[in-house]
Amino acid sequence: MISKVSYKGNLRTEATHLKSGNVIVTDAPIDNKGKGEAFSPTDLAATSLASCIMTIMGIAAANHGISMEGAEATVTKVMDSNPRRIKEIGITLTMPQGDYTSAHKKILEAAAHHCPVGLSLHPDTEERIEIIWP
Repeated sequence: MISKVSYKGNLRTEATHLKSGNVIVTDAPIDNKGKGEAFSPTDLAATSLASCIMTIMGIAAANHGISMEGAEATVTKVMDSNPRRIKEIGITLTMPQGDYTSAHKKILEAAAHHCPVGLSLHPDTEERIEIIWP
């Protein structure tokens, strides 16, 4: 088991990571009868894509002696209505200052497109991944 999720009422859940005890609260979004006071489950799915991309890039960076500490990503999400699902996820990844060769960029860009979360998304979910190099 990796987590335990409890329904708290009023369209809110609390997920606890069993090994660490870290807690994530979700709330339904305003456009779907919620208060929008926390990440929605679909916000987490989109955000998980960004975290996964950065993790896989970090593994590739470490394997090739590339520093990417301080990289940051912004995440956007577009919902579809019929059926209600994530239509598009946009990730803009800004890399920190560094001496990136064209080989480094190719390695990290390839890693960005091979994370397990992205590979698990529905094929109709559009992923827009942009990497901004210094």
